[in-house]
Amino acid sequence: MTIATFIPPNIKDPRLVGRSYDMVINGKHEIAGSGKVIERIAPGHGIAVGEWPDASADDVRLAISAARVAFDKGPWPRMSGAERSRIMYRVSQLIVANVEELALIESLEVGKPISQARGEIDFCADLWAYAAGQARALEGNSHNNIGEDRLGLVLREPVGVVGIITPWNFPFIIASERVPWSIGAGCTVVLKPSELTSGTSIRMAELALVAGVPPGVFNVVTGYGDPAGQTLAEDPAVDMIAFTGSSRVGIHLGAIAARSVKRVGLELGGKGPQIVFADADLEAAADGIAYGVYHNAGQCCISGSRLLVEESVRDELLARVLDISRRVPFGDPLNEKTRIGAMISKGHAEKVDGYVKAGKAAGAELLIGGNPAGSGDGHYYEPTVFQNVRPDMSIAKDEIFGPVLSTLTFRSADEAVALANGSEYGLSASVWSTNLENALQTIRRVRAGRCWVNSVIDGTPELPIGGYKKSGLGRELGRYGFDEYSQFKGIHVTLGRPGRWFTS
Repeated sequence: MTIATFIPPNIKDPRLVGRSYDMVINGKHEIAGSGKVIERIAPGHGIAVGEWPDASADDVRLAISAARVAFDKGPWPRMSGAERSRIMYRVSQLIVANVEELALIESLEVGKPISQARGEIDFCADLWAYAAGQARALEGNSHNNIGEDRLGLVLREPVGVVGIITPWNFPFIIASERVPWSIGAGCTVVLKPSELTSGTSIRMAELALVAGVPPGVFNVVTGYGDPAGQTLAEDPAVDMIAFTGSSRVGIHLGAIAARSVKRVGLELGGKGPQIVFADADLEAAADGIAYGVYHNAGQCCISGSRLLVEESVRDELLARVLDISRRVPFGDPLNEKTRIGAMISKGHAEKVDGYVKAGKAAGAELLIGGNPAGSGDGHYYEPTVFQNVRPDMSIAKDEIFGPVLSTLTFRSADEAVALANGSEYGLSASVWSTNLENALQTIRRVRAGRCWVNSVIDGTPELPIGGYKKSGLGRELGRYGFDEYSQFKGIHVTLGRPGRWFTS
């Protein structure tokens, strides 16, 4: 079961330097009123790499007030789309100019491979550039066919102040999937990143100020879910909450927001199926399956952690997946060869190990991995593969959030779809087949919001993302993403003199 490709963390790497950050509120750097800070220990190295304020509810209210004033009285919502577009495009250029710095922060705080972090930052620049281009093309509608004396107008307006709460696994990407769309629609924002990985979110707001985003439009507060995130959800001055994270917390935030009929966008948990038919390119599928489950050490809401393979090719496909699992370099996030980095914390690594133990106890066959790795400098877990998994096992139902693949088999497309849909989640899904009709007909029947045919965890700013069932509400990215942060006002215009309702 031992994996031989572990790269021990180099705790003497000169890039392991701690940084201190302040919150960004109304265009200024602010510490917590209490003076308290949160220290981040790099999960891949066990060394302090970041420190930021531990915000209280009062600190968050200052940011909300700044965003409220910027929306109600400031220039941003009243700018032309072209003006907002130019400023947002400058943000994308500044991200490109600072790729190496941002990637290093992300790698150290999250524990992800530096090469992966670099690619993610580049992608985020593209997200900002796309949103910038669309910001000047946003439109309403007109209805000229409702009568010769009537004209109908549909105006698109920004929803207002948006509280955005992001998780620890992809802090820069998930913020970049939301902030440009919300401010591009004319909204103002208070962003609350995870208390574990706040550095790049603060840097994003700082770059936005340099680009010309006015004070108060993009604020960042740092701290814990309670009180910081709770305050965003409860405060009546916040018009919308956009949350990415666990279904448990999303349901809680949705209930809070419902009390004031606050709009909510939720991207929650997943248990993504990867459906592999016998006619698939098995070499490509094996590589995609390994990437889909090991990407970000499996700490990914769109992880392809359920392998549903046609029974006749199970053994051949698993042999290929196991070969990759034995050889893929994992360990030190700062090593350019690393493909699988660290777990976010010791507690989370123990949670993943608990699922593995539960899978073995339930009768699933462990083919490879299944153990923590390393000697104490960081938190790592071996690439792990199970077969003979039943749908009722916890490793088949629950979002493990680790590098653990659960394998089930099917004999027909109907059975594959039933297995894929037999989950409370519906965030992502993949189908592997060289028969395009079979692939498309299958994916059309799978209830998931982000899908791939012959690939996995691919993305582009043009296509919407979001979940079905307990995986969330609403859509981000593409043109649909702007609708999430917009209100639509219908206006009936009467031309000429209207008929009288009452005459004496």
